[in-house]
Amino acid sequence: MLAFPTFAQQTDKLLRDLLNRSPELFGPVLRQPGKYDVQILYTQIHRNAQNRPTFKTYRYRVDKNRYFYPASTVKLPAVLLALEKLNQLRKPGLTRDTPMLTDSAYDQQTTVRRDTTSPDGLPSVAQYIKKILLASDNDAFNRLYEFIGQCAFNEQLQAKGYPDLRIVHRLSLPLTAEQNRRTNPIRFVQGSGNASDSVIYQQPMQVCDQTFGPTAPIRRGIGYMQNGTLVKEPFDFTDKNYFALEDQQEMLKAVLFPEEVKAEKRFALTPDDYRFLYQYLSQLPRETTYPAYDSTHHDGDTKFFLFGDGKSPMPKNIRIFNKIGAAYGYLIDNAYIVDFERGVEFMLSAVISCNPDGIYNDNRYEYSRVGYPFLANLGRVIYDYEVKRKRPRPSDLSQFRIKYDK
Repeated sequence: MLAFPTFAQQTDKLLRDLLNRSPELFGPVLRQPGKYDVQILYTQIHRNAQNRPTFKTYRYRVDKNRYFYPASTVKLPAVLLALEKLNQLRKPGLTRDTPMLTDSAYDQQTTVRRDTTSPDGLPSVAQYIKKILLASDNDAFNRLYEFIGQCAFNEQLQAKGYPDLRIVHRLSLPLTAEQNRRTNPIRFVQGSGNASDSVIYQQPMQVCDQTFGPTAPIRRGIGYMQNGTLVKEPFDFTDKNYFALEDQQEMLKAVLFPEEVKAEKRFALTPDDYRFLYQYLSQLPRETTYPAYDSTHHDGDTKFFLFGDGKSPMPKNIRIFNKIGAAYGYLIDNAYIVDFERGVEFMLSAVISCNPDGIYNDNRYEYSRVGYPFLANLGRVIYDYEVKRKRPRPSDLSQFRIKYDK
């Protein structure tokens, strides 16, 4: 029989009661919350006469010390740090659209000279960000990780007041810790990616001399698959990335409501950076020209709350500004949800483990049966509550009305 760890955790009555009112939706998970390792943050937003927001957060089993694998949610800080770095370099001609060429200088590093998904066929920070926010592209994250550098990635986020995270490896690549601490040489050029192009900014290979890790080993489950064989011992997450749920929501708030977080938690972004982020945090693949996505990409693929359990198009009155993650049986969504017709807005962040047998890397995770329905139903329950919730003043949401590609 599996034994599930217990932790000190925060649970507020309102959120617990909302879940308990729908046992037909949440009963199996609520009866064994340790098995599904659920954490939820629900934040109400109230506007004053000047439309300035204030926030009230409710928690369910939230514990910053309880590890979960953050998967692709680590891509949001990569996006923000990459934009911030471009701004802080202050190089004439260096923008998010400048061609970014990645070289190699160490074992297992790879080069990038072209990007067939972009209008000009060249890679750039902007194109990597689009692919991250639209379809959670792993290679795009890896290229921004290499531009930022491992030490800067962690030190800068911790200095901003996001202490409960560590980003120490690329995604979907079997690299060692030493390989991950070394990041590729990079050139930003003026031209079409040829050898004769003039270099606007050049960055040599960076080597991180710090170690970012937990204070104790992190092991989960009872076994894992390795080369087709079951290893009957817990899977080791000690050297994996981590991004606590509260830090995730706070960072999204820093993007959407920068004036409402502490100054040190903000990122050095321009008004045009914010416009760009708002567009691609909420734009759907079917609305996008570059990259072009086919009909196999459904709205719910990257919008787990409300829509993750189906294939129907989202209604036009609802927009979700978010970043999702899915790996090792964990599903995560970190979102700001608005309904322009009803004047509804709220933040919702949640994680659930869909690995009830405790075996990792066996591709038997219960995403479809448990995870997607749980997150979609959670979004719908909170949305329905928000529609009925009385507000002293209506919300002016015009700043989040975006012109999309198509």
